[in-house]
Amino acid sequence: MANRNGRFAMIEQLLADGINYMFGNPGTVEQGFLDALKDYYPEFEYIFALQETIAVGAGDGYARATKKPTIVQLHSGVGLGNGIGMIYQAMRGHAPLVVLAGEAGICYDAMDAQMAADLVSMAKPVTKWSTRVVDPSSLLRVLRRAIKIAATPPMGPVFVSLPMDILDAPNYEEVVPTSFPVTRVAPEPDQLATAATLLAAAKHPLIIMGDGVAFSDAQAELTDVAELIGAQVWGADSSEANMSATHPLFGGLLGHMFGDDSRRITSQADVILITGTYVFPEVFPALSGVFARSAKVIHIDLNTYEIAKNFPVDLGLLGDPKTSLSKLSTALGSTLTPEQKQEASLRASRIAEDKKRESAARLEADKAVRDSVPLHMTRFAEELAAHLPADAIIFDEAITNSPELCRYIPPTKLGQYFQTRGGSLGVGIPGAIGIKLANPDKTVFGFTGDGGSMYTIQALWTAAHHNIDAKFVICNNRSYQILKLNILHYWGEQEIPEHDYPSSFNLCNPNINFAELAKSLGVQAVRVEKPDQIAPAIQKALDHNGPFLIDLVLTNEIVGTKIGVKCGQ
Repeated sequence: MANRNGRFAMIEQLLADGINYMFGNPGTVEQGFLDALKDYYPEFEYIFALQETIAVGAGDGYARATKKPTIVQLHSGVGLGNGIGMIYQAMRGHAPLVVLAGEAGICYDAMDAQMAADLVSMAKPVTKWSTRVVDPSSLLRVLRRAIKIAATPPMGPVFVSLPMDILDAPNYEEVVPTSFPVTRVAPEPDQLATAATLLAAAKHPLIIMGDGVAFSDAQAELTDVAELIGAQVWGADSSEANMSATHPLFGGLLGHMFGDDSRRITSQADVILITGTYVFPEVFPALSGVFARSAKVIHIDLNTYEIAKNFPVDLGLLGDPKTSLSKLSTALGSTLTPEQKQEASLRASRIAEDKKRESAARLEADKAVRDSVPLHMTRFAEELAAHLPADAIIFDEAITNSPELCRYIPPTKLGQYFQTRGGSLGVGIPGAIGIKLANPDKTVFGFTGDGGSMYTIQALWTAAHHNIDAKFVICNNRSYQILKLNILHYWGEQEIPEHDYPSSFNLCNPNINFAELAKSLGVQAVRVEKPDQIAPAIQKALDHNGPFLIDLVLTNEIVGTKIGVKCGQ
């Protein structure tokens, strides 16, 4: 230890915490510890990205799959600036990232030199904690604190600035595993009894759940409570299989963009149980009237910041979702009267019948476009579902095509379906790379749009460079389809007649050939434009040992509009 510098001590600390990957993009001020990595390979591996956004996106995917602290390395102020958009994604998604960035050194603070920046202040708005190591004897202490904060619920990214002279200085700190607090706490029995009484008396109960359920592994407990009270369950800030999408009581996801879409559902309930999420995560949230005036609202969460943040609640309870919902289920079992149980059962049956009818109607409508050219996502999703192994994992940044994808490959089990969250485009390819690294023995398909993919298309090089056997599908409708849908809503609000979309919404002239682009980055690929090409392309992707991309050319028509189709379709 007498001759060990900080750059070696840091890697030894990470290994002591069971951390075996670092996702990053190299820079000069990090050259010391990057040079030291060779002494720890293959136990510790550097996943090389060509741009900082990709490093953060891949780390985010890995952290989502493992639910464990994950290391991302960025380069100085400019590299941190490049990564901030994707760090915001990790913050909104509560990914336990530990983001490290090097800087020239404390001895240069007075010089205002090239690339000098206040890294701590830059990172603070998008992290749980942001700090700088200023003494060689505190390097590992700070690193352990960062790891603990990132992985303690509510999880989220942290940032540590590492001056080069701190890492080059001798380090005598002892390497010990990081300590983590136990957060399996639950409300007091009398508080849960109050919640059970309110829910038992409900005539129109509603449950709003989010990814805190997945973090707590509480899918079964949430489902038990929903079944006991006959409540439909809706997701808010829900990007994982917090409840099986095939369950009769699962209603779907509340509005992502517009609060009015959510309010149409939430305002109908007389008792609302919220757990593992915040209300509400729309881009344009409703400012009032989200719940009926007489409704009772119960919120159970480990994140007290989110309880009653935007709207009053009648009962706000600090508690881990799994532990709390289990105890609430027990309380309901002894609270519900035979009449209330019968009402709940009838209510659940009505909800199930309505869902079955709506699902059948959607599947019937899909038949009308099954053989259409340009293709519809429903045909591809149907074929993929028939070929996928039962334990395959989906990373879904298909955006406007996500509903059709989920119709045929519904999210059912925790850890097998991940949707984008946080709003940063381009997470689909790097996210799938991270998830595949976390699940080397499982088939991983990552979906992204043509627009989103171009934010991080260089990630394909990382997949080829490390031979990461993920499969990628680019939903290529040659447009920013989400913007077209949103402006239709805006025109309706503002009573503006429909007209041609802004030219910046179309991705054509020139059209992008993603298959050829993938091949130039070392990834085998095929372009799919007709129905009979779908099954062979999927089989080729599954049979290929290594990363593979399908350039899926889809229609950009928006049903129900009178606007002409662009880009030659």
